Amino acid sequence: MAVFTAVTLDDLKSWIQQFPLGDALALKGIASGIENSNFFLTTGRGEYVLTIFENLGFEQLPFYLELMRHLAERGIPVPAPVPNAEGKLCVPLHGKPAAIVSKLAGASQMDPQPVHCAAVGRMLARMHVAGQDFALHQPNLRSLDWWNMAAPAVAPFLDAATGALLQDEMAFQNAFHTSAAYAALTRGPVHADLFRNNVMFVGEQLGGFFDFYFAGVDTWLFDVAVTLNDWCIDLASGAIDPARARALLDAYHAERPFSANEQACWQPILRAAALRFWLSRLYDLHLPRAAELLTPHDPRHFERVLRQRRDAAVPALVA
Repeated sequence: MAVFTAVTLDDLKSWIQQFPLGDALALKGIASGIENSNFFLTTGRGEYVLTIFENLGFEQLPFYLELMRHLAERGIPVPAPVPNAEGKLCVPLHGKPAAIVSKLAGASQMDPQPVHCAAVGRMLARMHVAGQDFALHQPNLRSLDWWNMAAPAVAPFLDAATGALLQDEMAFQNAFHTSAAYAALTRGPVHADLFRNNVMFVGEQLGGFFDFYFAGVDTWLFDVAVTLNDWCIDLASGAIDPARARALLDAYHAERPFSANEQACWQPILRAAALRFWLSRLYDLHLPRAAELLTPHDPRHFERVLRQRRDAAVPALVA
């Protein structure tokens, strides 16, 4: 993702010897995103991704890396972390936590059709089921507590009408998150950031999910909503595309059936998923961190998505 910490091949000459990968042959920074420093790494053994974690500490990272290993071992196509000679998945580089994971084949599908959305929905359900017995627990760090911190921080930068929208949605979500219906939703490890650029395809064949560094334990329905709000919408308006949404939801439901309570909570959760990314984009725009390569995202996109989810009907979870 954005390169906050510069790394050169010379930096890796001795460091990489602790991994069973041979010498580091090439290194290229990945410019998209805004959370970690990511690099494509070519070694004597093949292609990998090197990540330096800018916000997560050594105490938090076992959840993400062990979750990826857990899912990979159960046949879910995700990057597999590479342990060093001591079996550690995360080690210091330039004083920060760093990890190497396998590189998935394929490319991101930025113009998804129903066939791609169905593949994503099917694998998302399988991922949720595969994660049910994962032993570690960490909450979604960008859920309600973070929203309640971020909302007042970005409020001074908003005009009156936009500020009123944020205040109203925060009141709605705080009430919804204390409801019995919300408490009854099925929970487990979720990706929480399954956008188009975090999935690989080879043609119409899904190559895998990656970038699990927003993962945490949350409602599975929230993960579905985050995914649908990116894969199944018209980007210009934020409106849901019915054909793509139906393909994603039907494929998910065939693997892990939705409950009646999930249907009742569907529109509030879609709103929550839009709010989460509107807030994070507002925060990154108005309260930025320095980076060598930084690509901030326009928060107005998810403001439009949120307004759509508040005002327009949403497709039923089950046809």
